[in-house]
Amino acid sequence: MDQAPVLAEVVTRQLESMLSVGNYDGVKMLLAPVQPVDVAEAIGNLPRTLQALAFRLLRKDEAIEVYEYLDPAVQQSLLERLRSGEVLELVEEMSPDDRVRLFDELPAKVVRRLLAELSPAERKVTAQLLGYAPETAGRLMTTEYIDLKDFHSAAQALTIVRRRARQTETIYSLYVTDGERHLTGILSLRDLVTADPEDRLGDVMTREVVSVGTDTDQEDVARAIQRYDFLAVPVVDRERRLVGIVTVDDVIDVIEQEATRDLYAAGAVEAGDEDDYFQSNLFTVARRRVVWLSVLVVASFFTSEVIALNEQVLKEVVLLAAFIPLLAGTGGNVGAQSSTVVIRGLSTQSIASLGRIKAVVREATAGLLLGLLMMVLVVPFAWWRGESPLVGLSVGTSLLAITTLAATAGAGFPLLFDRMGLDPALMSTPFITTCTDVVGTLIYLKTAQWLLAHMPQLLQSTGISAHFWLAAFS
Repeated sequence: MDQAPVLAEVVTRQLESMLSVGNYDGVKMLLAPVQPVDVAEAIGNLPRTLQALAFRLLRKDEAIEVYEYLDPAVQQSLLERLRSGEVLELVEEMSPDDRVRLFDELPAKVVRRLLAELSPAERKVTAQLLGYAPETAGRLMTTEYIDLKDFHSAAQALTIVRRRARQTETIYSLYVTDGERHLTGILSLRDLVTADPEDRLGDVMTREVVSVGTDTDQEDVARAIQRYDFLAVPVVDRERRLVGIVTVDDVIDVIEQEATRDLYAAGAVEAGDEDDYFQSNLFTVARRRVVWLSVLVVASFFTSEVIALNEQVLKEVVLLAAFIPLLAGTGGNVGAQSSTVVIRGLSTQSIASLGRIKAVVREATAGLLLGLLMMVLVVPFAWWRGESPLVGLSVGTSLLAITTLAATAGAGFPLLFDRMGLDPALMSTPFITTCTDVVGTLIYLKTAQWLLAHMPQLLQSTGISAHFWLAAFS
């Protein structure tokens, strides 16, 4: 069992109790041994009136780290409640990448004011990061890293690392640049510590460096770090000058953000700001869900229209209507399964080894096989329940066609959207289900209509009399 949420809950209760009676020394003693991430969660769970008070009781160095772990909504709330001088000091001391993420959540007017009040050096680096497109390596990176020169000895490099360690985000990956800041090599802290003090870095560094560009999508950055088991990946501009690094902790946030976005899209929910969904008011919740639901409701009108246009066959064999939900639900489920595995394959790039066309063919074949397997169960039941072969044959034939079509559509639509440069997750489960409902109902009723009109002649051609046919359907 994960103890972190339990710990944060306990700290929150004790924290609220102490703040309510003014036991501020007790608060300081309570929070001193707690990890910053747990302190951030505990403060975030407090009533808004107590959040700023609890935050002010933190030590200055601890407050900066705790603030970076807070949810964006809590960060904004604290900025509103803290005094101007406290806000400026807090923002000034934040790491550049965390500061940029905060600015992305703030109103433009507030961002301009805070930028103007930053020191020239921090203002320059913040403006630089804000200048890159959202959700790219340039926007995600930090400029706090250690770069060395290939002519440095290992002993000189260790001295530089010791001097700059407290001002940089990570020291475990060290980067070597030339006089024009071009990235020429990389070495780990282990390589540096185990090297002979007199060795030149040019002799011990790795020259084949994996890097990303400032315009690389953040998902591709995450894949690079995952693929090579990096703690950080260097970011270079078009001239291969080192401009920053993206660390693994930032990538974990990206993976969570992208996974949340895909899950929301799969459920036909507008993504918005994923982190504040359960803190949003009900009107915001409804707005983020009503758009897709309205589209799906309109699409469902076509199902009603298909049934209305084929009411004659339902009048002749009323029991056909009882199996419409079964066929529609099965088609929707099969399509949802196919779209899920394909969207996941696109996300992990595992589908690339198979190829897009083969992936669609594979899913279509799987849908056909699933239809055949389910026919073994459904057809005898439909024949028995309908007390006639017409219902059994109509359900069985339609089931086979619907599962094949649903699997093909579930695989093909996400791949088509991805090819068009759109988010494949937009081909959500509700959308696939609605489409298969419409087409599946049409296939089912048209199949029954055709069998009703032609089955007597087919049976007669095999020697079975029309009298037997009519008796079977009576």
